Amino acid sequence: MQQNAISQPVNTEIRKHQPPLKWVGQVFLGFIALGAIYILGKNLIEGPEIFAQFVISGLQLGFVYALIALGYTMVYGIVKLINFAHGDVFMVGAFTSYYVVEKFNLHIWPAAVFPDLNEVLVVVIGTTTVILLSIIICVLLAVTIEKVAYKPLRNAPRIAALITAIGVSFFLEYFGALNFVFSPRFIPYKRPFEVVAWYIDGTGIHQIIQGTQPPANAITFSNILIIIMVVSILVQIFLQFLVKKTKMGVAMRATSFDKPTARLMGINVDQVISFTFAIGAAFAGLGGVLYAIAYSSINSQMGILPGLKAFIAAVLGGIGSIPGAFVGALIMGQAEALTMGFISTPMRDAVAFAILILVLLVRPTGIFGEPEAEKA
Repeated sequence: MQQNAISQPVNTEIRKHQPPLKWVGQVFLGFIALGAIYILGKNLIEGPEIFAQFVISGLQLGFVYALIALGYTMVYGIVKLINFAHGDVFMVGAFTSYYVVEKFNLHIWPAAVFPDLNEVLVVVIGTTTVILLSIIICVLLAVTIEKVAYKPLRNAPRIAALITAIGVSFFLEYFGALNFVFSPRFIPYKRPFEVVAWYIDGTGIHQIIQGTQPPANAITFSNILIIIMVVSILVQIFLQFLVKKTKMGVAMRATSFDKPTARLMGINVDQVISFTFAIGAAFAGLGGVLYAIAYSSINSQMGILPGLKAFIAAVLGGIGSIPGAFVGALIMGQAEALTMGFISTPMRDAVAFAILILVLLVRPTGIFGEPEAEKA
């Protein structure tokens, strides 16, 4: 009873001195939520098929964002660094796959080497080769960036590493825009496999025959959506297994918790950090390939907005939380797609950054994040 009597006035005093900004943000968020519910509910009732179509588009975008956001949240969880160059690694992955497909035709090598191989296997093996080569290039790039730009600043103030990350990002973007590198143009992307589309109507699921149009009120989707969803879910499962069940995962968690103690326990902290950058870059490279396949156009600036939106998704879900990055990315994808569909296409970016502001005002730790315990 004595403890309660002492703690109660203290808690009351703390509440008196809490900044009103948080409560203003909560009220503002409530009005926005009511407005969003009204707009979405109205459009859902008036056109459920159109609404469902935008939800499918949001899923495709959200699962791609998830692959990028996982890299952000892993690197931040280990070294407390927001790696703004991560979106540009995503861009390099897309361009690597472009050159592999367009210039070298490596997506069809199984058919040339094994003429009797099944057509489906040719597509699967060829596309997997494209993805693996893109992942390898992205991993090498990210590890090089970590060794050259970030490792010398490991004990420097965080602002130094943050500014360096922004500088690396600008370097990759504008170096890639040179004519003898990637060029500043928008480049059509040749997909490594054919797109197969289906539509859903009242009678079931039907394949769209090439040269024909689906019914007006049908909901359409393609094999690209299925591939992106399956790959993203498998990556999420793999990452959870890696972190929870493997020796490297234990080392990653120990390094994230306390680096000096991890070193005393025999963990090679530098190796763990490099591995974290590598695995994050692998997911970004994979995301870059899938994004290019889905939207069939690439350019040297393509990593900026997806990278920032994936970062917002990581913050929304709780940066440092793997499930949080995944859930936050799906929310971001839906927010962007529904904004494009029912408000305005230019507003999609504004809505994304408004979400970041509101999250920082109302719950800075994100959906799954927890506030850091204060050290005595």
